[in-house]
Amino acid sequence: MENEMKCPIYKKCNGCQLMNLDYQSQLALKQKTVKTLLGKFDHVNRIIGMENPYHYRNKVQSVMAFDTRRKTAYTGLYQSTTGKIVPSKECLIEDELLHKITATVLRLCKRMGIPVCDYKGKGFLKSVSLRYAFSTGDVMLTLIATSDKFPQSDDFVSRIRNAHPEIKTIVLNINPKGEPLTFGDKDIVLFGDGFITDILCGKTFKISPKSFYQINPVGTEILYSKAIEYAALTGEETVIDAYCGIGTIGISASDKIKRLIGIEQNPDAVRDAVENARLNDVKNAEFFCGDCGEILQKIEKSGLKADVVFMDPARAGADKKFLNALCNLSPERIVYISCNPETCARDLNILTKKYRVTKIQPVDMFPMTKHIETIISLTKIQ
Repeated sequence: MENEMKCPIYKKCNGCQLMNLDYQSQLALKQKTVKTLLGKFDHVNRIIGMENPYHYRNKVQSVMAFDTRRKTAYTGLYQSTTGKIVPSKECLIEDELLHKITATVLRLCKRMGIPVCDYKGKGFLKSVSLRYAFSTGDVMLTLIATSDKFPQSDDFVSRIRNAHPEIKTIVLNINPKGEPLTFGDKDIVLFGDGFITDILCGKTFKISPKSFYQINPVGTEILYSKAIEYAALTGEETVIDAYCGIGTIGISASDKIKRLIGIEQNPDAVRDAVENARLNDVKNAEFFCGDCGEILQKIEKSGLKADVVFMDPARAGADKKFLNALCNLSPERIVYISCNPETCARDLNILTKKYRVTKIQPVDMFPMTKHIETIISLTKIQ
């Protein structure tokens, strides 16, 4: 059936590939996809959907663009495949407050004469990134710009804060080159602490501009709770949280863990993970920064024994280095949180030489899009 709340630009944007379908049809399609790709490993449970599949995204990134023909600035969505910017004033899957803030930023740029980049990259402001902590109501605004020369910064901070007191921190990120949504290495905090905090699964998490944090808070609670359930923790286990980001899964489960080891390649995320452990008074955790496969190899060679491994790789899945090290480490249980059933199926072909899949649970974290999260429980074959 056709979706009654169809977005007028979804075909141009291509961010919501399933916007033409009603929500139940989307869930049926995703269920079929997971069953086709992963059904050979075990029974696929019925997908867990959302009660309200709209306006769930707590992160919004908008390109600030300048139309040289019409001599006016506008906001839009960047298409990485074409390099084009699709003008957009609203989005059915992004939080509505964040769209109001984006509109205010655009309005202030026009009133204050803040130069917005044109299609050649000439100008000052490239894009705006917003994060919203649903539990605390805190908003973080990051301005991605070509230069650190921002003479209007004090006036801009005052005006945007007066319009939106929910904004608890404002960061200027410097990226002179590259795509408009890409973060540079240098951050300048214009207001606040440079981070916001959110509460997830009963734990407090610090979120900085470049660290990974799930974009659907309602779905994340479901996803992580189910993953922790599948881990069957008793409080006596040594647990490795691979691809741990800011430590959300491991720290959420820390009350049921004897020793927690987190591994993450992003140094900003690792710093946040260490701080998040401190914020939650988690004293049984340690975090390592580097390639997950290389660090897991070192852990395996050190002789350390792990009882459970959480793994939550990016859409590309895990590489053979990591998978081989994982099999050599030989934990009793593995909980694989996958955001791509295709690469998950590839990885399971390797893992099931030593492990048996016991549960497969799809979770719809990204309604209106083709993306699917799936939790897979694996137990070592004795």
